[in-house]
Amino acid sequence: MSSHSYEVALFGEFFSQDLKPILNRITLHSESSQPFRSREIVFEPLDAQLQRDSGTEPILLRAKKDISEPKTPWELFSYLKPESVRVHPEATVRPWATCQVVGDALSFAAALGYVRRSQIYKRGYAFRRGKLLILMFQQEQVDPKTQLPIPAHADTLWEVEVKTANPIRNTQETPLSSGIDAVLEVQLLMKGLLDLRRQDV
Repeated sequence: MSSHSYEVALFGEFFSQDLKPILNRITLHSESSQPFRSREIVFEPLDAQLQRDSGTEPILLRAKKDISEPKTPWELFSYLKPESVRVHPEATVRPWATCQVVGDALSFAAALGYVRRSQIYKRGYAFRRGKLLILMFQQEQVDPKTQLPIPAHADTLWEVEVKTANPIRNTQETPLSSGIDAVLEVQLLMKGLLDLRRQDV
């Protein structure tokens, strides 16, 4: 058994003309749904280039905030490289560390030795299904002058993430296989309408 906690996920994408049938099917098979809008900032270590030069891919730190709920705290999280496709061919399984930060999360990330690399805004719908969080969204570009989001074009691709809402420890009580089975159930439910698959992200 590993000491890591993991995220189990599947990914998909579709064009705007398929929004209604996909939205309807996911809503039908979810316990709750709500619109969401989030801001995500990606940080890299100060010595990221040095790490790349020595052949090591730096571990990125991400800060995420639900901006549709102003009082929501920032969440800091980080992923390690996904487990091999030979070990988990059906879904993306990657070590995942996460914590909430009250106050200035961006200064906190800087104090940890990270610099801001990029930011994205996402707007769409969030669904809950048992232990899963299903996100369906379009990415919004950032205005370089104001740093505020520009609404997505009507033909911008929609992205879907079906993932465990909380990290899984992979113990006898909470085996990784239960998370994998849960995302594969959604993959089966969406068959013929949305292709959900493993990604090496």
